Amino acid sequence: MAYWLVKSEPSVWSWDQQVAKGAKGEAWTGVRNFTARQNLVNMKKGDKAFFYHSNEGKEIVGIAEIIKEAYPDPTDKTGKFVCVDIKADKPLKTPVTMAAIKAEKKLADMALVKYSRLSVQPVTAEEWKLVCKMGGCSYVVS
Repeated sequence: MAYWLVKSEPSVWSWDQQVAKGAKGEAWTGVRNFTARQNLVNMKKGDKAFFYHSNEGKEIVGIAEIIKEAYPDPTDKTGKFVCVDIKADKPLKTPVTMAAIKAEKKLADMALVKYSRLSVQPVTAEEWKLVCKMGGCSYVVS
């Protein structure tokens, strides 16, 4: 299993909207950056992703699961980009803010800190465990 982080502005697509989609989940469309696209291609069914509210809130609010691997993004007229389907897994008990992440020295190299504009990012197992702990959520890392 690999770990990821996906970003969305809550006014466009919020954690609550993701939760409302239930087990069928929702396509993660609209990614138009080639590095983020490659990260989507690398996602596998069963991988986990932090759900991050960007710009408004700037905090990790939940954990999502990849339920369908990369396929052509139906919103992309060029045919160059892909999407994956994700479903909400569980909320964090306490949202983990960007300020808290930046204050944690062990997270200084986290992609979220180094590449703040990248909308789909890898997360290491160590980063995953630490952010989960900060958010009051225990998660087994495999």
